[in-house]
Amino acid sequence: MATNILMPALSPTMEEGKLAKWLVKEGDTVKSGDVIAEIETDKATMEIEAVDEGRLAKILVAEGTEGVKVNAPIAVLAEDGEEVSKPAPAPEAKKTAAPPPRGEEDGNVTQLRPPPAALAKPEAPQSSDRIAASPLARRLAAEKGIALEGVKGSGPHGRIVKRDLDGGRPAKSAPPAQAPSPGWGKGTEAWVPKGAPPSAKPPLLPDARLYFEQGEYEEVPHDQMRKAIARRLTASMQTTPHYYITVDCVIDELLKARALLNAQSPDRTGPFKLSVNDFVVRAVALALMKSPAVNVSWTDDAMLVHKHADVGVAVAMEGGLITPIVRHAELKGLVEISREIASLAEKARTKKLKPTEYEGGSFAVSNLGMYGVKHFTAVINPPHAGILAVGKGEERAIVREGQIVKANVMTLTLSCDHRAVDGATGGKFLEVLKGYLESPLAMLL
Repeated sequence: MATNILMPALSPTMEEGKLAKWLVKEGDTVKSGDVIAEIETDKATMEIEAVDEGRLAKILVAEGTEGVKVNAPIAVLAEDGEEVSKPAPAPEAKKTAAPPPRGEEDGNVTQLRPPPAALAKPEAPQSSDRIAASPLARRLAAEKGIALEGVKGSGPHGRIVKRDLDGGRPAKSAPPAQAPSPGWGKGTEAWVPKGAPPSAKPPLLPDARLYFEQGEYEEVPHDQMRKAIARRLTASMQTTPHYYITVDCVIDELLKARALLNAQSPDRTGPFKLSVNDFVVRAVALALMKSPAVNVSWTDDAMLVHKHADVGVAVAMEGGLITPIVRHAELKGLVEISREIASLAEKARTKKLKPTEYEGGSFAVSNLGMYGVKHFTAVINPPHAGILAVGKGEERAIVREGQIVKANVMTLTLSCDHRAVDGATGGKFLEVLKGYLESPLAMLL
């Protein structure tokens, strides 16, 4: 019997991806465990394996197609000799929308008018195909008339399984969709997270292309990573009440310790080169363990107090940013942290990170000191409750015992989620962190 191969969910938060490459072709015989395709998500490119055996009768989604929804059919697997007459339709590739029309000139004022697309009919309600559910659960839900949208799954990653439908009630008919009000057109509504109150939705903004003549700019379509960054950080700023506190650290002793340790790098066990950022990550991990009220994640009904310091390290890569996680960083020494960060950064730049290497975590560090940046603030990446922005270490004049002296100083700015971390709590955390960085030998105890 022919079966559909579905777009897999490669992480709990994945909603869509790009079918980057097929590694098999129509007519090939595949076995369970064979690698058949490469899927590109917003963070990495991963291989997917066949879960059944048979003949690849039909490829429904061409390689290079973006925006393929999770659980959408991407190919049909059939038994030898079996004919596939009506395979499931393939999802269409996303197309770049034409820029909206410019306004009409009226003297010195440009009258902006919404394009016809803004008055188009509303889209159909979202299909339940995107909801993670087993095939048996979907069939039972259809037979009983139960809406999967209202069912809480108890399977892996919240997947809806048969037992979740026991005692379920038939779905009520959905109210008719309301036509949208006139706006500025496609791509101008700010993203609002699911469940946010109506007041959280900002006013519509005009499309930037309205202000420029065609030919004066080049359009570079957003890739999956840039879209994900836009969604997550917009949601973070809209729903997370940020506050910021700053402290200066004298790092003369840290620089001496770094130079001494690097000079002792052995060839026998493999050379290492510690960076200031390695010391920062180690200090953050130890400070989080001494300040458990900062090592938390916010949920609407409970505070998650983490038992380990899983510290994310922001890594710049072509087209975006990713934050791989140093797990249980409080249990690792400086050399181990340094090597792990280097390995994760290399994987990030080649898009080879696994979801377990970049999802989750309890805190993050973002360092722009290597670019000469003295001070900045960083946006919290949920489920973290805080992120540390690290500036450049530089020589400054400071007052010590009534005398103006020269010292190497580094500015740190902590962004906190005020729902989870109060100001005094964040201040105490920075005090502990400053102590570690100014007396680095304490990190070695």
